[in-house]
Amino acid sequence: MTIESTNDNNNTKPAITYSECYQQCFCSDNLELMKTIESNTIDLIYCDILYGTGKDFMDYKDLYPMREIIEAHYLPRLKEMHRVLKITGSIYLQMDYRIVHWVRCMMDDIFGYGNFRNEIIWHYRTMKNDTKSFKEKHDNILFYNKSNDYTFNADDVRIEHTEATKKRYKRAKSGFTQGELKDKGKIPNDVWDDCYLVNNQFTRESVGYATQKPKALIERIIKASSNEGDLVADFYLGSGTTAEVCKDLNRNFIGCDINPRAVEITLKRLNNARS
Repeated sequence: MTIESTNDNNNTKPAITYSECYQQCFCSDNLELMKTIESNTIDLIYCDILYGTGKDFMDYKDLYPMREIIEAHYLPRLKEMHRVLKITGSIYLQMDYRIVHWVRCMMDDIFGYGNFRNEIIWHYRTMKNDTKSFKEKHDNILFYNKSNDYTFNADDVRIEHTEATKKRYKRAKSGFTQGELKDKGKIPNDVWDDCYLVNNQFTRESVGYATQKPKALIERIIKASSNEGDLVADFYLGSGTTAEVCKDLNRNFIGCDINPRAVEITLKRLNNARS
């Protein structure tokens, strides 16, 4: 099946339609697209947002790390994300140390401090070193809800216990055996170091997009905070990893990027995965 894009200016027609799982992908400013979405519609929002590096990544120009610029960009968008998210929905926003403190304050104001769940640390490994400071090698993922009634599928994201944990339980008088521990697994903590960075030169998963995130990272989020048939949104589409993972996991998807190349890469990934 060939997947077609749409450049419909009013952003009302689906760009992609599957019989069992629909995917909608728009080349659009995300604020304008969100304004066309009905309130309380989306089950899960995941966005790898602009980090405020001030850099030109070829595929997009990042924001400057100035508070007034960051707030001017994100405040109206976070308000729209809150509006379109279901009362039972979840939102995960990924960024790094440059703006996480400002975004956290805005999220507390808009979603409510009591609806903050986690600040997840995604720790990754690179070869870069710094002799005058501790090298930054992690991203921050802020996880919020709109209420205390939200989806969290703990059993779907369990990971295998470490060998040390298995040995401790084997010696304990808890009744667990080593095999039972392995089958049960544990819920990941808030530091994720098992989702490896996508290297654009050496990783088969790479699609040549500068800030591409690994499928394993987004799979964990989508499995934890949505169910089959739910609607997932990514308003900073980038390389389209969220769209592809949603297709793999039978989630419906809506997303956009202002960069035509991002939409082109996403459509190609979905076509290749479908063929």
